[in-house]
Amino acid sequence: MPRTLPQITVITPTRLLPNRLPYLELFHASLQAQTVEWELVLALDGADPDLVPTSLARDRRVKVLALPKVGAAGARNLALNLAEGDWIQYADDDDIFPAEAFAVRHRHALKHDLGWVAGWSADLFSDGSIRVWRCPTPHGAHAAGEVWTYWPTAQDTIPLGQTQMIARRGLVQAASGHGGLPQGEDYLYVGALTALSAGALLPVVTYHYRQHEEQMTRSQDHDGLESAVRQFAWQSGHQLRQLLKAQPTTPLTLAEPTAA
Repeated sequence: MPRTLPQITVITPTRLLPNRLPYLELFHASLQAQTVEWELVLALDGADPDLVPTSLARDRRVKVLALPKVGAAGARNLALNLAEGDWIQYADDDDIFPAEAFAVRHRHALKHDLGWVAGWSADLFSDGSIRVWRCPTPHGAHAAGEVWTYWPTAQDTIPLGQTQMIARRGLVQAASGHGGLPQGEDYLYVGALTALSAGALLPVVTYHYRQHEEQMTRSQDHDGLESAVRQFAWQSGHQLRQLLKAQPTTPLTLAEPTAA
């Protein structure tokens, strides 16, 4: 039988840390519950490919990209080269997708011809309970550049999370992926992506963000850099929005590249 091309490519950087491998297997199980065709590019950030859990290694929908240690931003960007889906979903190796997470956003994006569609995320606690995070961006349709306006200062709550979103692959490439920040690269990604294209936020939970003690955001090093990376991403979003506002309005067209 001919291979069915995926509609959504999920990109996940990982260091395959032993305490996160059980989470990775649960994450993979949540992908298997999706009703939209998907593939997973597992970008190994300096990790040994032999440590990939058997359930993922045997799944033909999982591509393993072995890399030297390049950091999460570099791993995500290089994994994009392997993507075959028309839509990109970034995810962490310790989180969970509800069963209709892909379908509800993919259906809305196609119906309204949008560059990106997001849903709400919810914190997932060790006892199985969840708490919905209602981001500063209100649900509904959003014009290009509008999302950044819900981030008044660099130190305020970010307007939208990258893992809440699916986005057209060409749009992700046009936004230059995740820049080169050591952390907070997702802030930069969201700012550029939503500046370049209209999209929508749906009032339905499509992502579960697992809360546990080993999260990078709880490390001392993370706190030391957070202010600087936020300022960089905030300024980038502001300048890009101003630049695009000054240009003549033309429809966004995303085309497949052709050989030189």
